[in-house]
Amino acid sequence: MSWLTGCAIDKGTALAADFEEEWAGTPDVAKIHTTKNNTLPFKGTSDGTLILKEGTSADRVTKLAGEMRQYVARHDKITGRITADGITFTVVADERRTHEVLALWRSLTADDQVVNADIYDSPWKEATDRWRIEVTAVDAGGALAVFKDMLAEGDRHRTLSGVMVLKVTGPGLFVETDFNNGFPAEAIAAYEAVLAQYPVTGAGVRRDAVSGSAVSIVVAQRADRDHADELARRAAPNLGAAAVKVTSDSRH
Repeated sequence: MSWLTGCAIDKGTALAADFEEEWAGTPDVAKIHTTKNNTLPFKGTSDGTLILKEGTSADRVTKLAGEMRQYVARHDKITGRITADGITFTVVADERRTHEVLALWRSLTADDQVVNADIYDSPWKEATDRWRIEVTAVDAGGALAVFKDMLAEGDRHRTLSGVMVLKVTGPGLFVETDFNNGFPAEAIAAYEAVLAQYPVTGAGVRRDAVSGSAVSIVVAQRADRDHADELARRAAPNLGAAAVKVTSDSRH
């Protein structure tokens, strides 16, 4: 960090300028994006993202991540990020965590069910090693498959150590970890029980402070909504009445 950066009134702006200067002209970098957070006079932070050229090799991404890890280790007020093949990930100073996030980046880019994703470091209270991941999938089936694989010890995606908050969205389905950042087994069971017998036009599994997770399911208008509701509640007996909602699609 330069002397001018350390003394800058708008420190976030100065940090962003330093990031852009450091990485300008780096081979395989198509664009550099920065944010400026000037919290107080002489205090602030910045996020810097290297957007790589299409077709950049995995080896080159790995090398750049290693260089970024060393950079953020020297600049603790800058968050370093890389976007490659539609996947954006944060690089932290810890070498083990950087290796983990690179492994997940590789598996996500190889998964044809994944459209794009964002993996970022999100420490919260005592959970300093905490990842927050948002994935967009091609469809509802892909969204559930990716979610299960990442949380239920599937063989496609490497899980990250520490606390992981995961959200996966696909046309017709939104699913996220429960209130304790775990796998929402009953909410998903309710969704799958209805899906097995009726066409579902939309569904959401969301975290809930009271029940842990809650599920909302919209069945096609021609479906037996009452029976679908019964199926969902039977599959999720511990969620409570308010946490399970089945409605009928009102569109004609």
